[in-house]
Amino acid sequence: MQRRFFSLSAIALSLFAGGVFAQTKWDLPAAYAATNFHSENLIQFAKDVDAATAGKLKITVHANASLFKANEIKRAVQGGQAQIGEVLLVNFENENPIYGADGIPFLATSYADSKRLYDAQKPFLEKLLNAQGMKLLFAVAWPSQGIYTKKEINSVADLRGIKWRAYSPATAKIAELIGAQPVTIQAAELSQALATGVIESYMSSGSTGFDTKTYESLKYFYDTQAWLPKNAVLVNKKAFDALDPSTQTALLKTAAEAEVRGWKVSAEKDGFYKKALAEKGMQIVPPSPKLMADMRQVGAIMLTDWQKRSGADGDALIAAYNQSAKPATKAKK
Repeated sequence: MQRRFFSLSAIALSLFAGGVFAQTKWDLPAAYAATNFHSENLIQFAKDVDAATAGKLKITVHANASLFKANEIKRAVQGGQAQIGEVLLVNFENENPIYGADGIPFLATSYADSKRLYDAQKPFLEKLLNAQGMKLLFAVAWPSQGIYTKKEINSVADLRGIKWRAYSPATAKIAELIGAQPVTIQAAELSQALATGVIESYMSSGSTGFDTKTYESLKYFYDTQAWLPKNAVLVNKKAFDALDPSTQTALLKTAAEAEVRGWKVSAEKDGFYKKALAEKGMQIVPPSPKLMADMRQVGAIMLTDWQKRSGADGDALIAAYNQSAKPATKAKK
C-alpha cells in the first residue's frame, strides 16, 4: 500500500513538473535568405520571444523558402501547418485588393509615406486576416523599388518585349502595361533565373539585388523609388489563443519591438545596398524625366484599377492615407 502511494505521488509530481516546464514550439517559414535583413529580424524576434517567455515559446525560423514556398506560406499558417509565418503582402492582391495597397507604384515612395500607408491599411488587414483565422503580428517595409536592367533605358518604350520578372500581381500588371513579357519568379529562384537568362529585367529593392547577386547578370539599377512593399508576420489564431495570457503578452510586446527595429534597419539598409551594388560594378542610375513620367502614368492607371476592385474599403483606406498627409495646424506665437 505504501509502495502504491509512492508510485502515485511520483506520477503526480512528474505531471506537475511537466506542466511547469511545458514548452510550445512553433515553426516560422520565410521566403528570403537567412542573410536578408528581414530574416535576421525574424531570428532576433525568435530569440527575444524565447527570452521574454522564459523558454515557454520556442520559434524556429525556416528561411529561404526551405519549409514552404513564398506563395504557400499564408495558406500554411491559415491551415495550421505552420503556426506563424512571414509573407509579402502584395503577393495576395488577387485574393483581396487590400493586400496589394502597398504595391501601387508611386502611391507611397518614402519610409514616412509608407508608414502612413501601413497605418491606414492596418485596420483593414486585421479585419481581413481575422476572418481567415489569422492575426497580424507585425509588418516591415522593404527598401524602395527600382528597375534592374541589362541595358540602358530612357523610357518605358525601351522595356517593351523584355523578359520581366513578375513576383506579384502588381509586378505582372506593370509588365502588361509596359509591354514586357512577364515571367513568374520568386526570390529563392531569382539567382538561377538571372544566370540562365530566363529574365532580363525586374523591379525590386537594392536588398533583393544584392542578396541574389543580380550584379553578376544585370548592370543597371534605375532608382525610381516607386514603392515600398511590406513583409508581414502572421500567426494562426488558434495557435495564438492556445497560449497562456502572459505568453501572449510577451509575444505581442516582442512583435512590436521587431516592427520598430525592422523599419529602422530597412531605412538604414536602403542606402547601404545601393552603395554595395555600386561597389560590385552595378551602375546606380537616376531615371530620366521621360522614364519617370512613363512609370508615374503606369502607377496612376494601377491606382484607378485598384480602387475599382477594392470598393468601399479601398476608398476608405486611401482617404485615411491622404488625410494623414495633411500637416497639423500650429498656433502662431
